[in-house]
Amino acid sequence: MDLQIALLLGQDGIVNGAVYGLMALALVLVFSVTRVIFIPQGEFVAFAALSMAMLQSGRAPASLWLLLALAVAVLALEAWRAQRGATVDWKSTLFWCVLCPAAAAAMVALQPQAQALQAAATLLLITPLGPLLYRLAYRPLARASVLMLLIVSVALHGVLVGLGLLFFGAEGSRTNAFSELRLDVGGLSITGQSLVVVGTTLALVVAMFVFFERSIVGKALRATAMNRVGARLMGIPTELSGDVCFAFAALIGAVAGLLVAPITTVYYDTGFLIGLKGFVAAIVGGLASYPLALAGALLVGQLESFASFWSSAFKEVLVFTLIIPVLWWRSLRSHHVEEDE
Repeated sequence: MDLQIALLLGQDGIVNGAVYGLMALALVLVFSVTRVIFIPQGEFVAFAALSMAMLQSGRAPASLWLLLALAVAVLALEAWRAQRGATVDWKSTLFWCVLCPAAAAAMVALQPQAQALQAAATLLLITPLGPLLYRLAYRPLARASVLMLLIVSVALHGVLVGLGLLFFGAEGSRTNAFSELRLDVGGLSITGQSLVVVGTTLALVVAMFVFFERSIVGKALRATAMNRVGARLMGIPTELSGDVCFAFAALIGAVAGLLVAPITTVYYDTGFLIGLKGFVAAIVGGLASYPLALAGALLVGQLESFASFWSSAFKEVLVFTLIIPVLWWRSLRSHHVEEDE
């Protein structure tokens, strides 16, 4: 290995780490607010990439039918809860179940040709899936243990992977790059798409920091993450906090899918490995620290890139082996506490 190869591998590691960083941020957000280890996070990546590919080929994305089916199911569930005397927030329900699917269907019906409009349509398709899945699968089990929620996540992952195969088929797809720029810096070739990936990731990180530090909703999510019971006693609607954090997770996953699709061929099950590597990065941050999760994502990206050069057949093994010393180190530094509500 010479310096030129090392720089190329380092560049690939930064780009991959940026994508894994988005996954890690979404996983930390969901876990800190709802205690859910969201295994299906990677499915948002695959669904977004394949939906974008279908839009660019002039076809209606099959994910639209999933969105409409989930919206109808959630509406029926909320109507049943209201009939049994439960309090239902119809404003948020109609927003996620009627307004968002209608906007997504309208965008798809227009068959946009501009890439920016296609990306916007994809985000409208994928983002509402987060809160709809939360209301169907997780909110009824909000008081369950973390282990029970993890089992539900694994089951939901299997269902979504199967639906991905049904909707998109076994063939992979790629999309057009958002930038065709190519730069030569000191003999190192840098593509515009790589800059788009890193720039978008940085923009999302800054936006999330401002959101959590400056906005009322962001502070409410932080309060829910710190003490769910205390947040409820202070009047914060913790159920709506789940809607918001799952919507953010779906949005982040959709953005990651749009960024990844021009770089590599995406299949219906590609999102699982991407999400799993994001989970390794989130574990580095203890599923609690956003900066440490981002640092872990960069570490995972660099380890994967250099491992592919030294031993490409074992690069996945080397990446996932990273979780062992991290868990060992955290087990030595942590003290067991009883799980609170």
